[in-house]
Amino acid sequence: MRRTGKRRWAVAGAVPAAGVVMLACLAGCHRAKSPVATEADVAAAQEEAQRELAQAKVEARKDFKSAAKLAGPDSREAAHARVTGAFDIAMAQAEGAHKVATQKCMTLDPQAQQACKDPADREYQTAIANAKAARMAKEQ
Repeated sequence: MRRTGKRRWAVAGAVPAAGVVMLACLAGCHRAKSPVATEADVAAAQEEAQRELAQAKVEARKDFKSAAKLAGPDSREAAHARVTGAFDIAMAQAEGAHKVATQKCMTLDPQAQQACKDPADREYQTAIANAKAARMAKEQ
């Protein structure tokens, strides 16, 4: 079979066109990305944190009342329920604050997000450690 000149030029024209398309795709990858979260996401995280904290308080109160009813308000079971409830409330506060802080960080530019998340993570770890220490101190 004999190749014609038209076919050769058609193939030769397609190669540069494909290269241009690939360069356009790669150039699009280096554009600044918009923040992942919005102020509405932060507000939703705050509402969720408040709901979870309220739920932890209700559960703590219910558990203490149940233990006090069964064994008396000054019993060891009631004291344990009080300590456990305080721990659960502290954990709910820490988790809620961390979720809100993380959502706030997500509203920033991608380059600033990690610098924002690091202190939030440290504060969260500190709050967890404080809650555990308080629980251990009260249980003894």
